[in-house]
Amino acid sequence: MVTIIFEAHGTTFDNEAKLSSGYNDVALSPLGITQSKEMGGRYKDTMFDAIFCSDLQRSYKSAELAFGTKFPIIQDARLRECNYGDFTQNPSHIVDVEKPKRITTPFPNGESYAQTTERMRSFLNDLKKNYNNKKVMIIGHRATQYGLNNIIKGIPLEVLTSSHFTWQPGWTYELK
Repeated sequence: MVTIIFEAHGTTFDNEAKLSSGYNDVALSPLGITQSKEMGGRYKDTMFDAIFCSDLQRSYKSAELAFGTKFPIIQDARLRECNYGDFTQNPSHIVDVEKPKRITTPFPNGESYAQTTERMRSFLNDLKKNYNNKKVMIIGHRATQYGLNNIIKGIPLEVLTSSHFTWQPGWTYELK
């Protein structure tokens, strides 16, 4: 079993403008920088075997600000947000309405949530092989968490993409 703590990346300039970033490599806002440092403080007495994050700066900079060099920080493109294609950087209220329609049908010039979940499945299969009986953190995006909830908890993507996101300080998953 692998114990996974999932944390959302810090707030970005797009988040503050209520835009859906997708693959747009947007920077953390000053609030996001503060949130990332606070995340590190929440886990100051916790030991992780590795911190995984996407290769988008909002994810890996959150990891670097939180943990510095305390743990290995490993970037993996499979942990990216959904590619919203033509909907990238559109207002969040427009993209949120589209999400449940994009379970198997990709966003125009982008990808579907079934595709993002398969990326996550590939990542989790590697995690099981290489981190059995270990504790890791994943700092990611909505699509990252949709994949965790679908694969580990069995929650349908239709339910996940229709649900309102409520932030909390970390979610724990057990990958068996």
